[in-house]
Order: sequence, then C-alpha cells, then structure tokens
Amino acid sequence: MTYVSSLPGRARTRRSQRVRASRTSRRRWHRPAAALLGACAAGFYAWGLLHVAGAVLAAEDGGAGSSPLLPCRTPGREERASHVVDYGVDYVPLRFVCETTGGGSYAAESVPGYVNPAVLGFGLAAAACVGAGALDAERRARKAPGSGTG
Repeated sequence: MTYVSSLPGRARTRRSQRVRASRTSRRRWHRPAAALLGACAAGFYAWGLLHVAGAVLAAEDGGAGSSPLLPCRTPGREERASHVVDYGVDYVPLRFVCETTGGGSYAAESVPGYVNPAVLGFGLAAAACVGAGALDAERRARKAPGSGTG
C-alpha cells in the first residue's frame, strides 16, 4: 500500500526534475551557439582571406601577360583594367582593390560575393547570442535566493 500511495509523489518529483533540467538546458544554449556562429564567421573570413591572398600572388607575379594586373581584369570591362597602376587590400570589408590613374579605385571580383555578408551575419548572430546569454545570466542572478535583490 505504501508503494501505491508514494507513486504520485515520485512521479511529481521526476516531472519537476525534468522541467528543471529542460529550463537549465534552454538557458545554457547561448554559449555553444555563440561559439559555433563565431567559428562560422571566422571560417568565412579565412575563406575570403585565401581568395585575397591568391589575388595578391597573381598581382605580384611578373612576366608575360602580367600588365594590367590579373585580378583587376574583369570580362567586359577591359578598358577599366588598362588604367590600373597599383593595388591594395581592404580587410573590412574584405576585398582586393585596384587603384587607377587619377586617384580612383574599384574592388576586383576576387572575393566571392557571399563572403562579406556571411561574415557579417554570423558575427552579428554570435554577438546576439553572447548578449542573450549575458542577459539570461543576469536574470538568473537576480532571481537566485540570497542574491539580495529579491
């Protein structure tokens, strides 16, 4: 008889433990998500850096056919490339820049178009997860017994 009468109490205790565990797991997803999103942003940025490094190597490569600079040649816009005198690299946003006579410049198409938006998107999402985790930690600290701000 004691086994039957204690069953609802045990079930209630297990249920409250499951609810408590699910709340804890919901609260702790911010940090791993921020790390994963930050790693994705870093990966896309590294992928773009590889493209820029390839463009720099192609620009520094001398020899036949190296003028105008290879990365600055765009099909259909050959005249623009004939005025290129130097190049530069911008790191934010990541791009290879061809500098023309008269002080003008344009971004070569060496970095894929999806790289900079992906870095921005993943970076902002990682920052949002970090912020949400900080807010959640602060909220938990305020609700914790003995915190003095009850």
